[in-house]
Amino acid sequence: MASEPGTQSRVMFQAPDKTEDAAQRKLGKLTVKYNRKDLQRRLDIEEWIDGQLHLLFDCEEEEMPELEIDIDELLELPDEGQRSRLAELLQECGKPKEDFINGLLYRIKGLRKMSGPLKK
Repeated sequence: MASEPGTQSRVMFQAPDKTEDAAQRKLGKLTVKYNRKDLQRRLDIEEWIDGQLHLLFDCEEEEMPELEIDIDELLELPDEGQRSRLAELLQECGKPKEDFINGLLYRIKGLRKMSGPLKK
């Protein structure tokens, strides 16, 4: 991957201005690292939820009732609270929902809330 001497990119850093006051420094951007495995697991669970809801409501995306299952909210609740919250959210569903609820509760065990940084 040799490149010609005249086509190499340069990276230049500019020294911070010494007159910058403390208020401007507080406006900096903060990035948070999340554990990649946790993010992938959460994504897999959300995709599973989406697929299961299509089966439960037996309809297309456009016809699906407005339903939001917040994983972080569930993680804050005790086990029975999680179960009752899911039953409350799925009350419009005419099909049996126990398998879905049990499957979701099994999948979210061990997950951590995403509101704060995760450690590896």
